[in-house]
Amino acid sequence: MPQPKAVFLDTNTLGRSDLDLSTLAATPYNWQFHANSSPKQTLERIRGAEVVVSNKVALDRALIESGDALKLICAAATGTNHIDLQAAAERGIAVTNVTGYGTATVAQHSFCLMLALTTRLLEYQAAVRRGDWQRSDMFCLMDYPIREIAGKTLGIVGYGTLGKGVAQIAEAFGMRILLAQRPGGALKAGRLPLQELLPRVDILTLHCPLTPETQNLIGAAELALMRPDALLINTARGGIVDEQALANALRQGTLGGAGVDVLTREPPDDANPLLQHDIPNLIVTPHNAWASREARQRLLDGVADNIRDYLAGGSANRVEGL
Repeated sequence: MPQPKAVFLDTNTLGRSDLDLSTLAATPYNWQFHANSSPKQTLERIRGAEVVVSNKVALDRALIESGDALKLICAAATGTNHIDLQAAAERGIAVTNVTGYGTATVAQHSFCLMLALTTRLLEYQAAVRRGDWQRSDMFCLMDYPIREIAGKTLGIVGYGTLGKGVAQIAEAFGMRILLAQRPGGALKAGRLPLQELLPRVDILTLHCPLTPETQNLIGAAELALMRPDALLINTARGGIVDEQALANALRQGTLGGAGVDVLTREPPDDANPLLQHDIPNLIVTPHNAWASREARQRLLDGVADNIRDYLAGGSANRVEGL
């Protein structure tokens, strides 16, 4: 008897070339792997498939209803906003996601941005390449003031798995930690309203999801509450920060610096306020804080674990419909 069909719609989004697909291939399905899938291709590819895996390819109601054999949708991600959960629930199709796979690498990247900004790493590297050190009349360059993070206060917005991972590293650096009360979240003891927290932090790092309550959570008014030498780190979602307000604050010198890994629109266009060349003390990385090889392999293996659990009658990492 032939094995049922399973399809992975967008392996390129995980950087397939350096990953081991054997954990998926070992599940009892006839796998079809596709680099990416357009809506028309998706319609054809999910036909007859019992399992569909997608990282970013949208699975709307029409596509889900066209899945004549579909039993399980696996989000190769934590977020499931690309899947119509209600349509899946109405058809009795299970939906799973993978959580916690990127904690170590996102926390690492967050501190990479903090340390690059506080040590003025990019400015000193550029100075060496210009020959400034070679022309110096002393043994070192001190053109750009360097700061320590030891003893500084780190404000964390979003104290889930990622926020806790960042806090653990911060403690090792000898930082003080303040936790924000996230808008829309349940009130929790020991957390400060954002307006009280912002003036007290040397570095603010964001690890909350993008929701209606966190859309433009950090705008002009919030940036104005921060110290003029404070840093903002965003490895969460682009829409949490008002990009034009951040660009203005950096240009005006009312904020010390920022490191962002995410933008409101991705991939961005050249008109994005944070991609202009005249913004000082800003580092932008291309949404790759999550993308270490180890994290991507954990994500892929997590998808395989979800499939095996489903086949065994379990409900691990099940995402319920609305």
